[in-house]
This record gives sequence, C-alpha cells and structure tokens, in this order.
Amino acid sequence: MPSRLAVLEVIADPTRRRILDAVRGGERSVGELVEAVGMHQPGVSRHLKVLRDAGLVEVRRDAQRRLYRLRAEPLRELDEWLEPYRAELAGRLDSLERHLERTARPIPPKERSS
Repeated sequence: MPSRLAVLEVIADPTRRRILDAVRGGERSVGELVEAVGMHQPGVSRHLKVLRDAGLVEVRRDAQRRLYRLRAEPLRELDEWLEPYRAELAGRLDSLERHLERTARPIPPKERSS
C-alpha cells in the first residue's frame, strides 16, 4: 500500500487531480480522459501510470480499450490522517471569529449629502 506521503506527492500535480475528478463518477477510457484533461494521450498515459502506481486508480481491459476508475482507499487513509489538522484549523478559526466579534466596531452609516 502506498504511503501517505507518496499519495500527497502524486495528487500535488493539478493534472492528476483533474484525472481523479474525471474518474470519480465512474470508469473512463483514456480517450475520454484526454478530452477531459485537455492533454495529449502520451501525457495522460504517463499521469495514469503514476496514479496507478500510487494505488489511486485501477484499470481493466475491455477489448482494445483500457478503462480507469478511482480507488478511493488511499484517499480515505489520507483523509483520516488530515482529520486532526482540520480540527486544529477549525478551532483557530473559531478563536478568530470570537476575537473579531469582541473587537469589531460598528461602521457608522454614511452621511447623506444635500
């Protein structure tokens, strides 16, 4: 199973994230992914190999076509690892909100010019 760091490194690339977005709804052929990503087939194929090696997509053959689909397990593991960081961030945002509520001064209405 790939490490969290490897998954983070793989999904750091915006093209790979677009490919993951495209296969999130179901199987997609390489041709469909080329169209969705807006990149030539050799480039998409290279990104698919990286995603496959990281365990984020799996492929099945359908006659001459290869169909790719999302494997969400590595993302779930990453999500579980990120949870304490989200909780920390939420706590800090709550503190900032309380601070702003305490220190905010009302903005006076604009004076009308005659």
